[in-house]
Amino acid sequence: MTNPLLSPSALPDFDAIEVEHISPAVDYLLQTATQILQRITEQTDYSWDTVAAPLENALDDINNAWSAVSHLNSVTNTAPLRDAYEENQQKLTDFYTKFGQNKALYQAYQAVRDDEQFGALPQAQQKAVENSIRSFVLSGVALNDEPRARYAEIQQRLSTLSTQFSNNVLDATQGWTLHITDKAELDGAPEFIINDAAERAKQKSLEGYVLTLDLPVYFTVISQVKSSSIRKTMYEAYVTRASNEGPAAGKWNNDALLEEIMALRQESAQLVGFKNYTEYSLAPKMADSPEQVLNFLNDLAQRAKPQAEQELHELREFARKDYDVNELNAWDIPYFSEQLKLKQHAVSQELLRPYFPTDTVLTGLFRLVEKLFAIEVKEQKTSVWHEAVRFFDIYRQGKKIASFYMDLYAREGKRGGAWMADCRVRTQKPLGEQLPVAFLVCNFSAPAEGKKAQLTHSEVTTLFHEFGHGIHHMLTAINTASVSGINGVSWDAVELPSQFMENFCWQEEVLAFISGHVETGEPLPEALLNNMLAAKNFQT
Repeated sequence: MTNPLLSPSALPDFDAIEVEHISPAVDYLLQTATQILQRITEQTDYSWDTVAAPLENALDDINNAWSAVSHLNSVTNTAPLRDAYEENQQKLTDFYTKFGQNKALYQAYQAVRDDEQFGALPQAQQKAVENSIRSFVLSGVALNDEPRARYAEIQQRLSTLSTQFSNNVLDATQGWTLHITDKAELDGAPEFIINDAAERAKQKSLEGYVLTLDLPVYFTVISQVKSSSIRKTMYEAYVTRASNEGPAAGKWNNDALLEEIMALRQESAQLVGFKNYTEYSLAPKMADSPEQVLNFLNDLAQRAKPQAEQELHELREFARKDYDVNELNAWDIPYFSEQLKLKQHAVSQELLRPYFPTDTVLTGLFRLVEKLFAIEVKEQKTSVWHEAVRFFDIYRQGKKIASFYMDLYAREGKRGGAWMADCRVRTQKPLGEQLPVAFLVCNFSAPAEGKKAQLTHSEVTTLFHEFGHGIHHMLTAINTASVSGINGVSWDAVELPSQFMENFCWQEEVLAFISGHVETGEPLPEALLNNMLAAKNFQT
């Protein structure tokens, strides 16, 4: 059987990947990597080329296969795929734990670092070696037999718990719906939400409307629907997902998992010499200590609290005077905030939505990055996991330098939220240079039949944010896999490119070409633009 997960291709063949391919591919790749590791630790010639380079290549082969599997588990989750993912995640956890605790390999990396030729290596290779040595320490390489075994046991258990936690959140989100028979209860909801709810009811052979906890539905309902009881029902269902509270109390309960995760993290951190898990977590990050983080957060809270109190008071007064609502509950705040913004600034997310058709936004986004980074984005056809997924190549001076998949719309079996993940990292492989490939994923409202998808300005900002991560990954000039793109970057610094891209969503010059009315193509009117910019920091 030809296994598409083992093909050294530039892109995964999603049309060919089946659940039965996963275990054989993982087994083969782990066996190969183990053999390479053994050869390295049995030799005495320690250099980048004899130690780090072959391991970087072997680990990248694993990543290339597993990135496709992990991605499919997030965007097309099914019971068979979930089972295969969990089974092989355990194998990978076991491998990487043993890898990190291999004293002979640790000593080999130390020998590379201590060699007089180390300073002559490229900076990226030096950084990769230093990071690896730090990872060995954090993995408990210096532990004796019993604590080392306990650390490995904890990592296996944490892997299981983490997967269970994510599964529970997904199942709780997609396992709850609200059936409504009276359309009047949806008063205030935009047309696309009502039509989507009607279609979902039809799919379930129900009369009326069905609301879900998918992010586009939830956030629109909680901020637009006039009925406080509907907002309350949606809010309580959303904030109590996977817990022992709310309408699905205990069904997908993560309470016990959270307690065990926290206890095991604390124990594992102490095993490798840290006072607590916070210190352990900060070791590869920019912040120096838990105290530094807490001081920063407390200072921020102290500076922000007076403004927050003033804004909340203003909102309460608005609800009392204009709507005769004397008590502002958590599910009321998003709704009345939108109404107050509409009153003060004559703008709201739903007023802006028709001016941000997805295709117009994407064309504008690509125009922006082409100008900023001297690149060209071209859509291509390739194997994908869903008909709504699009694929693009990035060129610079006629030469292809990267690619990305774009999966923008919410659907059943897809994890909520928005993220960028690597499909391929830029690195030098034995057969030549491997170009970076990114997965860019969001959960916007899918287009209704015969209509164009539209985004709120908040969703436009989310798209630009994730594309910033993608730019970081795809435009890297580094050919060392473990420090290529976002790899090896302090995790509290990874958000810089994404925040950088977000800012363009508020620039008048950029808004002129990322917007255009869905029916007329008319750019965002100056009055509405000015109102939107004036409301940028409203109720923040």
